[in-house]
Amino acid sequence: MKLLFLHQNYPGQYRQLVEFLVAQGGHEVVFLTQRKGVPETPGLKVIRYASHHHPAKDAYGLSRYWEECAGTGFGAAQAAGALKGQGFTPDVILGHIGWGELTFMKQVWPDVPILGYFEYYFLAQGGSVGFDPEFPPNAHTPFIMHARNAVNYINFETVDRGQSPTRWQRDTYPESFHSKIYTCHDGIRTDRLLPNPEASVHLDRLGRAVTRDDEIFTYMARNMEPTRGFHVFMRALPHILEARPNARALIIGGSEASYGKESSAKGGYRAEMEREVGDRVDWSRVHFLGRVPYEDYQRIIQLSRCHIYLTVPFVLSWSLLESMSMGATIVASDVAPVREAITHGQTGLLADFFQPEDLAAQVADVLATPADYAHLGQAARAHVVENYDFLTRCLPEHITQINDLAPNAAPIALP
Repeated sequence: MKLLFLHQNYPGQYRQLVEFLVAQGGHEVVFLTQRKGVPETPGLKVIRYASHHHPAKDAYGLSRYWEECAGTGFGAAQAAGALKGQGFTPDVILGHIGWGELTFMKQVWPDVPILGYFEYYFLAQGGSVGFDPEFPPNAHTPFIMHARNAVNYINFETVDRGQSPTRWQRDTYPESFHSKIYTCHDGIRTDRLLPNPEASVHLDRLGRAVTRDDEIFTYMARNMEPTRGFHVFMRALPHILEARPNARALIIGGSEASYGKESSAKGGYRAEMEREVGDRVDWSRVHFLGRVPYEDYQRIIQLSRCHIYLTVPFVLSWSLLESMSMGATIVASDVAPVREAITHGQTGLLADFFQPEDLAAQVADVLATPADYAHLGQAARAHVVENYDFLTRCLPEHITQINDLAPNAAPIALP
């Protein structure tokens, strides 16, 4: 089958699917992206495109996002047109709708079916905006959120079928969208993300490696920011360290902001929260690791005695399901998207997002008596294997959906 993928940050949510198709062979796979420096992969053609237009700094706020997405979409369409001119016509196009990359694909290939990735509908209530009273929306926020959904609406009409990774994410969209969207996660490689009792990571400050014999607890987010509960974690940190004098915190994440407003403080939310908790923290036992290689991230989770996952009601992180796959004992925020993956007391522990002391008490108890909670990590892995495994659960569903869109093309074989 001939497949065209679009995602501005290659490979995005398509990492596992593209890897499978290339390994299976027999397909022509092309990927359009804005990302620079993508390494060459035999059997995969990656083409970089540039946005055709960016809005001015003083662009009108209600149309600014659409203007950005339209420029992105037209840039992607020009690259697609060049492919068409070279004789390439895909059987199916797959892409993320959120940045407008799919918007003009039907103008290039009117008869090619499109499978769009529906990640999130911008909510003024019930999602990330307005959830935390510490970061209140302003009077214009409902209008801005609704205006941003212009890209959702136009791409709903553009695509032939949609995918959302979780029920909660699908349900952020109006009910009129649901009939076109199937719900299935991108997929977790549970065959690779396994528990490892021998895992170790060298910490330069200690001059030695830490293992599961050490009292390690972990926090991970792409960036340390309020949407992922970093401020809550930092306020819980003094209480955890005070309760457990031998415990160490390993923190993974960058210092920018992926979602929401950036911190006005130099050094981002990390610096802001370091100043707030100040001398109440024994900083010698706190290790900010930044962004680490994927293999190191795995080892850190595998040796963690308690992993903390925090988020406001928003897109569910891959890292939560990956940590569950590796058998981690997890304490997570008790919000709707997390409850879809974790059942309190069965596959993990849930804590009130707004009560850092309660979160700390739960984490301290896990650190003190890990054997009492070991069954949670085992059950978490079993749950992810059954419901989110890429090869056995998610891939077959995605292949079925793709094949159905292109009944006259050579079908992708089920694994």
